[in-house]
Amino acid sequence: MDISLEEVKKARETLAGTAVRTELAYTNTLSDFTGNRVYLKMENQQRTGSFKLRGAYNKVANLTAEEKKHGIIASSAGNHAQGTALAGTIFGIPSTIVMPRTAPLSKVKATRGYGARVVLHGSVYDEAFAEAQRIQAEQQLTFIHPFNDPLVIAGQGTIGLEILEDLPDLEAVVVPVGGGGLLAGIALAVKNLKPSVKVIGVQTKNMPSMVKSLAEKKICTCNGSPTIADGIAVRTPGELTFDIIQHYVDDIVTVDEEEIASAILLLLERVKTIAEGAGAASVAAVLNRLRGYKNCKIAAVISGGNIDVNMMWRIIDQGLAKSGRKVAFDMLIPDKPGSLCGILQLMAETGANVLNVIHHRDSRNAPLGYATVELELETADQEQIELIKQVLAEHQYRINIV
Repeated sequence: MDISLEEVKKARETLAGTAVRTELAYTNTLSDFTGNRVYLKMENQQRTGSFKLRGAYNKVANLTAEEKKHGIIASSAGNHAQGTALAGTIFGIPSTIVMPRTAPLSKVKATRGYGARVVLHGSVYDEAFAEAQRIQAEQQLTFIHPFNDPLVIAGQGTIGLEILEDLPDLEAVVVPVGGGGLLAGIALAVKNLKPSVKVIGVQTKNMPSMVKSLAEKKICTCNGSPTIADGIAVRTPGELTFDIIQHYVDDIVTVDEEEIASAILLLLERVKTIAEGAGAASVAAVLNRLRGYKNCKIAAVISGGNIDVNMMWRIIDQGLAKSGRKVAFDMLIPDKPGSLCGILQLMAETGANVLNVIHHRDSRNAPLGYATVELELETADQEQIELIKQVLAEHQYRINIV
């Protein structure tokens, strides 16, 4: 390993005045759900909306004059892109960022807004990384790696210092992991200062590259599948991060897409904070994978909040449907005056709020003399949905939930 605790402490001095010391917030909601005392390290409140500024800035700040003169380049799904772009702008260094074509538009626009030239290439991070290496060699730029770099890892490790200072009796810390820079940095800092703390990494089941690598005791490439946790969708972990994680991390768990989406919605609705998929992965793990922990003080790192608005809307919409707070169905009604009014009156009597109504008189599925009605309702819970079904059945209406 090419990094020590002293380098993490030095990184904190470098970051002073640039990176925000984010809040370690106690959450009643997660504590009540899990039977632990759960705290959230709010890196979604960091400048650029993610922890990535810490590592990128620390790396750029330590470049030689010659390296700065050539300009910098990085590859990223979004957050490292923004951190590197801002760091380059602060130091007056031109920056080029290669991002996957699938990167959220909001992250692409933000990266350009921080002053970088953005190149879109490939469908996943690893393909963008390969293109960034090609451009770097062609133009002799200085590469800012998103995770496999001692200075980047040291910058991310400053989060571990802050958590222990704010919660000295910490018992476990839960950290999202893709390439491993964040987990490696926090694990190195925490384990050197308080070895008794359990350090737990979290990956998405759709891209478990670090889990696979640890299981096989060698770095493995994982093809995986698309995930809403794009920030940790890394096919191949770093060599340096892999070594540090092997040495310091107690366990890595995986969470699925529905668990991540539910965590995003819970954080939004109950904790009043916005987390992207990667950022919510730690909360998904606390809720679903740490069943053996009780009455423990646990810190979960919310690594970022740069979620695409359209993705957020889809998550909210699906979450409302799954929790019984929204339902949509279609049905046949007699094609005569007053039929639609009668249906809407029945809905009002059940207490449901009508969000949308679509009335088709020319539907292919409707027999002569009937029309198709599609209703979207706001409901309180699954019990109210069952009441609606019962009321409609009593009035001889057959519905099809959509």
